[in-house]
Amino acid sequence: MYSEEFDEVNNQERSGEDVYSKPVRAGKRTYFFDVKTTKGNDYYLTITESKRKVEKDGRFAYDKHKIFLYKEDFDKFAEGLQEVVSYIRENCLSGGSETAPAKPQDGEKDFSDVNFEEL
Repeated sequence: MYSEEFDEVNNQERSGEDVYSKPVRAGKRTYFFDVKTTKGNDYYLTITESKRKVEKDGRFAYDKHKIFLYKEDFDKFAEGLQEVVSYIRENCLSGGSETAPAKPQDGEKDFSDVNFEEL
């Protein structure tokens, strides 16, 4: 459904200047964390999931899904993300499950250590 909100988000995306970008490769998917500015020099974050797929004719295409996260929502988003990640680790990945994510190597940050205030 077409809406004014859709227009506003698209206009912000087109006018947003890239400030910082962090790609994270995870299997068949790549996640992009992009810090952008609005015309009013306000910062926001876009999180894009990109997954490569093969078209019927053999060409590669990408499915992309994007969310916009504004600075007034950073803390609540980070708290919610940390809560569900902790829940999954404590309740769903116990007992040495083969689906448990690999621990970060020395010097690497775990994705749950993201500090949105640094953005």
